[in-house]
Amino acid sequence: MCGIIGIAGQGQVTDRLIDGLKRLEYRGYDSSGIAVLTNGSLDRRRAKGKIRNLEAKISRDVMDGQIGIAHTRWATHGAPTEENAHPHRSGRVAVVHNGIIENYLELREELSATREFVSDTDTEVVAHLVDIELAKGYSPKDAFAATLKRLKGAYAFGLIIDDNPNEIFCARAGSPLALGIGPDGTEHFLGSDAMAMAQLTSQLIYLEEGDWAILRPFGYQIFDETDAPVNRDITIIKGGPAVAEKGKYPHFMVKEIYEQPEIITRTLTHYLNADRTRPVTGPELAPALDFTKFDRIILIACGTAYYAGAVAKYWFEQVAGIAVDIDVASEFRYRRPVLNERSLFIAISQSGETADTLAALRYCKENGLTTAALVNVMTSTMAREADISMPILAGPEIGVASTKAFTAQLTALAALALSAAKTRGTQSDAEITRLTAELVSVPRLITEALELDTIIAEMAKTLAPSRSAFYLGRGAQVPIAYEGALKIKEIAYIHAEGYAAGELKHGPIALIEDGTPVIVLAPMDELYEKTVSNLQEVASRGARVTLVTDVEGAKTGASMADDLIIIPTSDPFVAPLLTTVAMQLLAYHTAVALGTDVDQPRNLAKSVTVE
Repeated sequence: MCGIIGIAGQGQVTDRLIDGLKRLEYRGYDSSGIAVLTNGSLDRRRAKGKIRNLEAKISRDVMDGQIGIAHTRWATHGAPTEENAHPHRSGRVAVVHNGIIENYLELREELSATREFVSDTDTEVVAHLVDIELAKGYSPKDAFAATLKRLKGAYAFGLIIDDNPNEIFCARAGSPLALGIGPDGTEHFLGSDAMAMAQLTSQLIYLEEGDWAILRPFGYQIFDETDAPVNRDITIIKGGPAVAEKGKYPHFMVKEIYEQPEIITRTLTHYLNADRTRPVTGPELAPALDFTKFDRIILIACGTAYYAGAVAKYWFEQVAGIAVDIDVASEFRYRRPVLNERSLFIAISQSGETADTLAALRYCKENGLTTAALVNVMTSTMAREADISMPILAGPEIGVASTKAFTAQLTALAALALSAAKTRGTQSDAEITRLTAELVSVPRLITEALELDTIIAEMAKTLAPSRSAFYLGRGAQVPIAYEGALKIKEIAYIHAEGYAAGELKHGPIALIEDGTPVIVLAPMDELYEKTVSNLQEVASRGARVTLVTDVEGAKTGASMADDLIIIPTSDPFVAPLLTTVAMQLLAYHTAVALGTDVDQPRNLAKSVTVE
């Protein structure tokens, strides 16, 4: 949720730290700050709002140094003010922090008798604790190690100390953190994710749970939770600065919408055999993933990823004949679910670091289940801790509102459902081949769907003044209705609700009045006539209806709708991917019409790494 970047180098670091913060903007934030050591002397600047406000402060009061840490904050404890922005400082110590210190109130009460607190955050206690240990005469290394023993909760830290000119201290427990090795070994880096260090290095070390480390210009030391020195593997990351450029597009979100045909092709290449005629199956798909061993699948996710799982429930049950439970991660383990060893647990997460989903994965591992992680970041905590790690291969997604990661998740889950059907023998080879061919056609069909961009942009101008909207669907289109409503809430700030179309008459229809926007997802399938019946119910009550359908559906539905979005004709198996693109474009253009911050919507973070 928050972003950390640190540099232990030889030259000046301020500009590069600011550049690192800008690469972390996609995570969401409401304030930022930087602290550097100039010849051992600690200097700090902080600002509320966008990074440009921090840059303005630095331009008025220049700072630079050879060692530094910087942070973008998304408020958890305390309002988004300059006083609550990171880095926090006490005496000789400045610290940046992602996560939540669960026992900070207890620590704050203990320290308040001798220490003055100037922020409302949980992080400030960390700076005080380290400074107290230093005042006792402990070395910086021992002071930091002693402080970590007193903390409960989730954290990733970067910390520097006045009059200690060559070291950055860092640690992780429950929040991701990586070290970067400079190309010539004369600089080392710290970042909350690979994107923070994309222009600095391609060699990363992902700290493991409980690890802490000391970074210096010419080297580093890593210690485990017992303070024993350890070695961790170096990972070479691919990509570079270009992945974070918008190119010809005005926003990252629309760029990522248009990347979807390419991304889905990449995902299909991984999950289908070489000639793309059948899904990769069983142990060939991933070590120990044999669907004949399981009677039930448990899908766990949050937000948009949850809706991907909700679509997959239809696929796994209808195509593969295997029962599926789906739950939001934040509720799953608290209801004490009944589990058995013939259940396959699949965590779905773009970042692979979502705190609630990770906790659910660990809960299932502790209870003896086979666990799998479907993630975009194969070096993430979920990917490392799950028994089976499966990529979606969407590449870095900068826009906070997920687009290409969602359709990549859907693509991978569709292929997994076909794999399950194949290994369990629930579909004939001919049907598996047919459905695989339909899945392979998706990149072409999405390319065609993107040609609706201009039409949808005009429709969005009508939707933009609305205060609320309804999204309706049936079958596998119901989760897409939920996702469409979520997207317009996220980036256009319009209240919207998604419903199974048949449920509307059980209460929500009371809210329909003249001009209420209702978006109906109804490509031609076995449920089309029932969905159109619900369309008529809202139209007769004055709703402004937008029908999203295909050519065949438009033949009977067009006369009942005020607006029509005709998506390419496809098999119902893959239709959710096409209606998704229409919903993405509608939300995007509505947000643009309203002038909102499309890529960094208010109050939202890209990766939620705390509960």
